[in-house]
Amino acid sequence: MEMDDNAGTGGHVPVMLERVLELLGPALSGPRPVVVDANLGLGGHSEALLAAYPASHLIGIDRDPFAIDFSTRRLSPYAERITLVHASSGDLAEVLARTGHTTVDGVLFDLGVSSPQLDEAERGFAYSYDAPLDMRMDTQQELTAERVVNTYSAAELTRILRDYGEERFAPRVAGLIIKERAKEAITSTKRLAEIVRDAIPAATRRTGGNPAKRTFQALRIEVNAELSALEAALPAALDALTLGGRVVVLSYHSLEDRLTKQALTARTRDTSPPGLPVPLPAHQPRFRLLTRGAELPSEEELARNPRAASARLRAAERIRVDD
Repeated sequence: MEMDDNAGTGGHVPVMLERVLELLGPALSGPRPVVVDANLGLGGHSEALLAAYPASHLIGIDRDPFAIDFSTRRLSPYAERITLVHASSGDLAEVLARTGHTTVDGVLFDLGVSSPQLDEAERGFAYSYDAPLDMRMDTQQELTAERVVNTYSAAELTRILRDYGEERFAPRVAGLIIKERAKEAITSTKRLAEIVRDAIPAATRRTGGNPAKRTFQALRIEVNAELSALEAALPAALDALTLGGRVVVLSYHSLEDRLTKQALTARTRDTSPPGLPVPLPAHQPRFRLLTRGAELPSEEELARNPRAASARLRAAERIRVDD
């Protein structure tokens, strides 16, 4: 979820909102449709869905207690039509079972980090502020970025930086972190950003923005288990969709988008053995793609909401159900 700080309720501009409504709309036209916002955030998408589809019931999930509290107030006019749950999106299947919904009509994933998390210095997500190294979306969990930076081995740090941050100088960054933390614990975002900058070759630092960006992304993904949550949640969402049900995924970096593409492609492919004269019904796809590749925000939206720049949207619809 991304948002502009100066627009809308609570400064919230939901990314690609019109397209999200357009894609989910056909699935929410029934008498009592159920739609899941798996990354509730400040509730901008949810508010628009509830307003556009007055017969719908919305299940909102978020691991950040602030998001649940804020959205409870924001969505209070729709109180009888919402169920908000403090949980990770990775627990989507469990949430649906607990709320008594074996099937749903629509699911929205608005992945990534929210503006309050980025803009509130004490949350420790941003390298542009000097703050404690925290990065927890769920402030009740134990694992923090400070613990990762100060206790993980060089091999573990290298893997995280390489796999989650796509940092080509991962061994150098990890090595300098190990060296510096031996002198004194690394506890602030400013200190970590300085260490990363010193580890990156000067020629590389001249391009590509802040050199700490990839390291901070990697730590955030590790602390919040973001990719494993998506790996669990997206298949659960697809399994729960009724015939004609739709899923929309907004991702903000290549790792999320790649996982989304793989999950959707797997469900939209005919798996019949090659060479058969006719496809086998059991192997025909259960879903069809609604987007050609990943859709990008418009130039107009980018002018209004610069934080949407990295957004990638993919969507699919269930076209068959298992017998």
